[in-house]
Amino acid sequence: MEYKDIPTKADIERISAYKESGSVSIYLPTGTTPPEADRARIEFKNHLALAARQLEADGVPKQRIAAIQREGETILEDRDFWRYQSRSLAVFLNGELSETFRLPNRLSSSCDIADRFYVKPLLRATTFPQTAYILALAGNSVRLIRVSPEAPATIVDVPGLPKDVASSVGKTSVSGRSAEGRIQGSEGQKVRMLEYVQAIDRALHPLLANSTDPLILAAAEPLIGIYRGASTYPHLVEEVITGNPEEKTEEELATAARLVLDKVYAAKIAKLKEDFEARIAAKTALVDLSDIARAATYGAVEILVVDIDRRVPGTIDDETGVVTLADDDEPSNYGVVDEIIRRSFASKAKVYALRAEDVPGGGAAAAAVRFPV
Repeated sequence: MEYKDIPTKADIERISAYKESGSVSIYLPTGTTPPEADRARIEFKNHLALAARQLEADGVPKQRIAAIQREGETILEDRDFWRYQSRSLAVFLNGELSETFRLPNRLSSSCDIADRFYVKPLLRATTFPQTAYILALAGNSVRLIRVSPEAPATIVDVPGLPKDVASSVGKTSVSGRSAEGRIQGSEGQKVRMLEYVQAIDRALHPLLANSTDPLILAAAEPLIGIYRGASTYPHLVEEVITGNPEEKTEEELATAARLVLDKVYAAKIAKLKEDFEARIAAKTALVDLSDIARAATYGAVEILVVDIDRRVPGTIDDETGVVTLADDDEPSNYGVVDEIIRRSFASKAKVYALRAEDVPGGGAAAAAVRFPV
């Protein structure tokens, strides 16, 4: 089993806001087997040693270096922590803060030292969080299943959720053909199914009222069409897991849901690129890194898209937003894109980390802006 500590957007905003000399950001690939955990632990130890030497060379006060070493050694000596890993590990140390995140995506090994933390690799987990609900809907049963990268699929207890069509309408069966008023036969069954899904929608409303997670329907006709027509949840996914959900376990449904999520995210990327193309044409989006840095400095960035793999060494002036590029990564060159991310978070921008081919304009970043600067 993988143990994942997915950072929230609030976590990333908080970490990116720190600005203190001698901030150490370590990323390394890990794994779930003992040999993988041992290799990761040794690699982390090597990164700590490298960080200590670099901090000393940069003139960081010895007291701060000692505090960072203590933080790192505490993590290093926690055997239980190393037993339960995911695919990658992120560690942030600065003598005052010590945080770790076990991540589901595979990241390259790196150790960055600057006056702020290197947060961009964390953004992939929040751009595509792989979380959703599945509504496994059949005439004789209904389950709400929570899917996340952090734990196995689990059934959610929903107060007031009906058990089946018959009980939701106070009948022992809905298959009879005797008339009740003008409702009978197959027409009567569809009316009862509508009442059933309406009861389900009412029961789900308190749970989903403040959620933005996708809701994926697992069902067969006619319940698919009936539920889609009755649902009031705005994030109901168009694609359905077809067939009788009673024949599938929670994990089997979760596996199918993750394939649906891949398509959902691909559609979101396509829509994002389409919107950016229109905004670039209207001059309300920027693709030049210098322009984006200036916009981020003045709080103008509304939506930021960055290439998760590309690094641009350099600095941005705190007041003017002027970019000074550098040839190599050095402690004083914290990375232009990462600093743009930090400043964009400060103005409550939406930030997406995508692969190079999905970034509008083909550069290191693209930004939709609230106002011209």
